Amino acid sequence: MEEAEVEMRERAVMAQDLLALGYGDFLGAASQGIRCPDFRALCVRLVAELAALGALKQGQEEGAEERSDGPDTEEFLRQLGNQLRELHCPYRSLSGADLAAALLEPGAGLRLLHFLCSELQAARLLHWHHPPAPSPEQLLGEGTEEGAGMVQELTFTLQALGLPRPAPGTPASRLLQELHAKIYELLPALPPGSMQPLLTSPLDAPRWEALEPLSQSLRDQYRCRRCLLIRRLDLTISAFHWSDRAKAQGEAMKAVLTPIREVLTPESDVSIAHVLAARADLSRLVPATSVTVRQGTCCAINKVLMGSMPDRGGRPNELEPPMPSWQSRREGTDRWKTGRQCRARKKK
Repeated sequence: MEEAEVEMRERAVMAQDLLALGYGDFLGAASQGIRCPDFRALCVRLVAELAALGALKQGQEEGAEERSDGPDTEEFLRQLGNQLRELHCPYRSLSGADLAAALLEPGAGLRLLHFLCSELQAARLLHWHHPPAPSPEQLLGEGTEEGAGMVQELTFTLQALGLPRPAPGTPASRLLQELHAKIYELLPALPPGSMQPLLTSPLDAPRWEALEPLSQSLRDQYRCRRCLLIRRLDLTISAFHWSDRAKAQGEAMKAVLTPIREVLTPESDVSIAHVLAARADLSRLVPATSVTVRQGTCCAINKVLMGSMPDRGGRPNELEPPMPSWQSRREGTDRWKTGRQCRARKKK
């Protein structure tokens, strides 16, 4: 009689644990034992969640849940025994070599579920208090448009440093450590003084507050200028289509110009972060005719010579203005009379 009461209390506690963990649909299978497919499916679900939370080094192998539903349970019991030993199960009968015989004993199934539920509750608490480090994709929000741009910038950074693209699931802290180590490895190879910041004044709270409206004002002005230049570009492109030759090549011109035009937006992507990241060599003025600059700007069109062009003037210090030509008053009076006589004939 006492054993039946104890078993009833154990079943009630087990039902409460399953309801608290969100496995209320397996209440009927909790007391059926290892021979019930639903009982084996419940064990598979609990072990799979433990593996997902990091409590196990390896979860169920692929297809283990399907094998647990079938009549052959040897592979299921073998995996379950390994996982119970990895979890340091306190029940010696369950962590022994013959798990199948141990689970046939009265109350063994309830003890197994009680142990798995308690381990799952502890794993959930640890995961809630100490969440794992997010991966680079989760940290940057790769699913969003902004996150995609950040992932692209991170990819460019890795390519510039000669590092491979991180594998999916790599913690962001580990990736940042690798970037930090690689940057400090390459710093001695840079010329002296190349990493001096352009902004040397310290920024306190009042200066940060003053920088924000200044930055917004500059962005507004830049946006206005870009709108003007983009409008001029659109008018110039539309003027190209006026000629007879452009009418035949209109589609080809649109195919070339449309991708370039769609990228041009009036909004600026320059922020205060760019000012903080700028280095002192950015303020160095380099002549446009220097050898280093001409290596990037020199092209074949620079060597084309223009032919003779008409003199458009525009040099008041070299050319004298033409003197007005004077006419006699008589000639002008006769011309005035002739015009008056013509108007009188028209009136008549």
